[in-house]
Amino acid sequence: MILLHNVEYVDFSDCEITREEKCLCQGCDASVLLNTTSGEQPEKAASPNLTLRGFDFIGRVKSLDKAECPGIVSCADILTLVARDSVVAIGGPFWGVPTGRRDGCSYNWHCSLFIVSNRLYNFTGTGDQDPALDSEYAANLKPNKCKNINDNTTKVEMEPGSRNTFDLSYYTLVLKRRGLFESDAALTTDSDALSMIKQLLQGSLDFYFEFAESMEKMGMINVKTGSNGEIRKQCALASS
Repeated sequence: MILLHNVEYVDFSDCEITREEKCLCQGCDASVLLNTTSGEQPEKAASPNLTLRGFDFIGRVKSLDKAECPGIVSCADILTLVARDSVVAIGGPFWGVPTGRRDGCSYNWHCSLFIVSNRLYNFTGTGDQDPALDSEYAANLKPNKCKNINDNTTKVEMEPGSRNTFDLSYYTLVLKRRGLFESDAALTTDSDALSMIKQLLQGSLDFYFEFAESMEKMGMINVKTGSNGEIRKQCALASS
């Protein structure tokens, strides 16, 4: 109840970290929340992560949780639960979140995403634009959002006009070649993914069910349990 009660009062335009949980590098271990303590660049300071927001919110939830049940709930569990509750708060589906994850003790150095500015200005290293990106969309992004290749902090909506609404607009944009990331474009080149997108848009697949099932699976990627990892006292600082 601590989580859902607080999520209901969040401005989701400032809480991207809760809606885009990082599980695809070394697992769902909340490593992206860590600050540096040694002068090294933390994962959150890597170029692809500079636009992530919501760290303060996760910290506040951790403080409330620690007051009720200290040393029990990990930051990884909090991040996973808040990701679920934030979707529910904007009208999306509820799904089960098994708890018991432990937090990672170090950064995930090899994590990276394809930066949007590269798709616009230097896709193959020759100053070109990604041909998979809709030309009209790119022409709008360049003067209004990503004005040069070095811009890695400007906020760009993945779903213009519906970022606080749980709907299918993302998939409509992907089919129009207006997905921001290279991974979005890749969905249209994989026959299975493309077929699923079309079925979702046609209504022959239940979007809420498929989304919830996918999130359940993603939340179990390389989970740390038992003696692997720790329960952080503060989400931004490793305890050991």
